Amino acid sequence: MAMQMNYCSECGKSLTCLIPPGDDRSRYFCESCGTIHYQNPKMVVGCIPEMEDKILFCRRAIEPCYGKWTLPAGYLENGETVSAGARRETFEEARARVEILAPYALYNICYVNQVYLMFRARLMDHDFRPGSESLEVRLFSEAEVPWDDIAFRVMEETLVQFFKDRATGLFPFYVGNISKKK
Repeated sequence: MAMQMNYCSECGKSLTCLIPPGDDRSRYFCESCGTIHYQNPKMVVGCIPEMEDKILFCRRAIEPCYGKWTLPAGYLENGETVSAGARRETFEEARARVEILAPYALYNICYVNQVYLMFRARLMDHDFRPGSESLEVRLFSEAEVPWDDIAFRVMEETLVQFFKDRATGLFPFYVGNISKKK
């Protein structure tokens, strides 16, 4: 199970773990009201904001990875499309407006119960600045990318794949897995 739950969010009674009829795994179950509490991966959406030959990065002002560089991304909100979420996160973190070009990469990060969906995007203008979750924002060419200070492996792998694809001019949709480092 992903996260420990003790009480039902519907009625407040204690929960038990069991495999519900027709299911294949243990779930938290409330014997009082019959609610099955499903726990599913979190969806993270973001983008690779391009302008000319440069990419917009954000230097994190929050943990985890305070002070490290990342692409703008964050949790998808309920009632939000994935592309709208990627645009919102880019605006929140970099105060940048982007045009979403295409879905680019999907990464399964099962050990933290997350799925990342990254989009290729075009910066609309030079009007960007740090949002509340960023210390600074900056455009980097491929040669300037601070590889030793990238916040998350998923972002590093996204960028490596992106630069390989950019060299060919072809951007097929990529699906990958990020494993826990040993």
